[in-house]
Amino acid sequence: MVKKKKKVSRIKKAAPKAKKVLKEIGKITHYFPMVKAGVVKLTKGALVLGETIHIKGHTTDFKQKVTSLQLDRLPIQKAAKGQEVGISVKARVRQNDQVYKV
Repeated sequence: MVKKKKKVSRIKKAAPKAKKVLKEIGKITHYFPMVKAGVVKLTKGALVLGETIHIKGHTTDFKQKVTSLQLDRLPIQKAAKGQEVGISVKARVRQNDQVYKV
């Protein structure tokens, strides 16, 4: 009696993807549900219209492009460290959610 050898499948593992570095730039201080906008206090960096941000908190975790940026209800192109600016958000954000630049 001859024993048959079992076929061993070898699965090649894909190379690990490089993680994108997230740089914290501020935190959410307020949310306006009627207009779906959040207020961001920029504590560690600047924010420019068109950049991608990642908002992360206890129950919040999403990425989006900055499509609307306002300071004192006037549209602006760039916000500097220390400013509180309003941004349009695609989902609910909460106070103290961290804002990262992707």
